Amino acid sequence: MKKPNLKLIKTFNINFGPQHPAAHGVLRLVLELRGELVLKADPHIGLLHRGTEKLMETKSYLQGLPYLDRLDYVSMMAQEHAYALTIETLLKIKIPKKVQYIRVLFCELTRLLNHIMSLTTHALDVGAFTPFLWAFEEREKLMEFYERVSGARMHACFIRPGGISKDIPLGLLKDIHNFNVQFSSRLDEIEELLTSNRIWRNRLQNVGLVTKQDANAFGFSGPLLRASGVPWDLRKSMPYEIYNELNFKIALGVNGDCLSRYYVRIREMRESLSIINQCLNAIPLQNLNLNWKSIENLKINSSLSTNYKNNVSMEYIIQHFKLYSLGFKVDTGISYVGVEAPKGEFGVHITSLNNTKPYRCRLRAPGFFHLQGIDFMSKNHYLADIVTIIGTQDIVFGEIDR
Repeated sequence: MKKPNLKLIKTFNINFGPQHPAAHGVLRLVLELRGELVLKADPHIGLLHRGTEKLMETKSYLQGLPYLDRLDYVSMMAQEHAYALTIETLLKIKIPKKVQYIRVLFCELTRLLNHIMSLTTHALDVGAFTPFLWAFEEREKLMEFYERVSGARMHACFIRPGGISKDIPLGLLKDIHNFNVQFSSRLDEIEELLTSNRIWRNRLQNVGLVTKQDANAFGFSGPLLRASGVPWDLRKSMPYEIYNELNFKIALGVNGDCLSRYYVRIREMRESLSIINQCLNAIPLQNLNLNWKSIENLKINSSLSTNYKNNVSMEYIIQHFKLYSLGFKVDTGISYVGVEAPKGEFGVHITSLNNTKPYRCRLRAPGFFHLQGIDFMSKNHYLADIVTIIGTQDIVFGEIDR
């Protein structure tokens, strides 16, 4: 009997990124392909590495704050929040109620800021151009709110250990309310274009499936975990600030595919609008213009705005100079605090040895864990599906590479 001719079909490797416009940063994926079918996806990271954690160990606690803004540069205040809470846990200090409301208000505005970027750039990658143009107009308004409280559009340094850098300006709450009212209808318009769109659904449905077991095993958090049906949200599961006083639902998906992750982010934005509305209605109205003498043991003065007109004494100037040059001491201890950042659980671990600088600083970036799942999420999908999967992972390399 004649033996059949066996042909060896060779696979080939290609580089996806780091210059690819759909790589969402400096991601380099080495893809093993058979035709257009993906057999393996090997992520190569570190192209943006700056040694952020070691740099923070050489700075005072207040000087280390700007590094947090430069990690996930789409969710700036969420990371500042985790850092501030970690230091406050070590210092055992209490934050005024109004400051807690302001923090939560801006953390939810940050969630909108992140999800607008995530959804519209993902839609752009897949081929839908209009949502990007519509939503970035709204994003510009959110950036203006950042600018009005901090003077900076991105690197705000607004949420600080002890509270916030200064009280919010007059008229801001009214403008946030106006934005809140009209943004819901803009979300409706974006959903009109995408949610029932046959092309959009075909590109996302049953792509990048993640089961509950895989999501937990890989340390997923945030929308990626909830899209697989796991009801875990730190704002509900381990409440901080005033979240236990607010009424909102956890957005859950069912299938754990790209379409479920899209649904979860849309629903999260609607819940954020509800939280913002509750904060606007319940925020205390007292001023925060307290002078440095009111801060316990002069440990920390970044919590409240300073009324410079009433504080022109030499003692005040000396204390202010010492605070920003030498910093404040933090008692010996170890603390880790995680917050529900827009991309998932962002955590800060600090080891303090009764010094003005942290002895050890470590960061938990949610995107780092999500990127590790790119191999099993993309296996047996087509090359074009890689773009869709990366888009719904919502990765930013400032926090992954650090």
